[in-house]
Amino acid sequence: MYVRIANADDAQYTALLCEWYEESARMRKTGIAKRNPVYLERKMRNGNAVIAFDDENQIAGFSYIETYEEEKFVVNSGLIVRTDLRSSGIGKEIKKAVFALSRTKFPNSKIFSITTSLAVMRMNARLGYMPVTFSELTQSDEFWNGCKSCKNYHILMENERERCICTGLVYDNLNDEYGNKARQENNSKKDNE
Repeated sequence: MYVRIANADDAQYTALLCEWYEESARMRKTGIAKRNPVYLERKMRNGNAVIAFDDENQIAGFSYIETYEEEKFVVNSGLIVRTDLRSSGIGKEIKKAVFALSRTKFPNSKIFSITTSLAVMRMNARLGYMPVTFSELTQSDEFWNGCKSCKNYHILMENERERCICTGLVYDNLNDEYGNKARQENNSKKDNE
């Protein structure tokens, strides 16, 4: 199996990925925001997604990123793994890759995630995320409007976007290897000007 940054050629998988998201929500009997194929395609074209393939070069999984509040926050979203490959370790590899993509592209941004999945919470914890209240996440209406297709949206709104079924997690160590490398590159650019 291998994981790489998605590109425009991967748009052929968007409809299938949207089916996977809906099936995952049915299987887990939990809320999950519906995804739009056009939205996923845009993520791929902009290099804001990672995609995984199995040994037979069949799609194995996917995840993407989105920024909010002028890049103050970047969210890792939509982690999905093909059903027959769950518990194979590919989800961890996708999570690591989307984390690295987030930190590399947006080294000054806090990364956050909301999830009902214990497996995702554990992966996030291993990467250094900490559980937080929703007040520590982006307050962007655009982000929270993405929850409208979730069956638990009414709970979020009844609680004035302060809590829901999901757990919020944040990674805010901006002085990690990615942040330090970005600062060194910026300083090198300034020195060469």
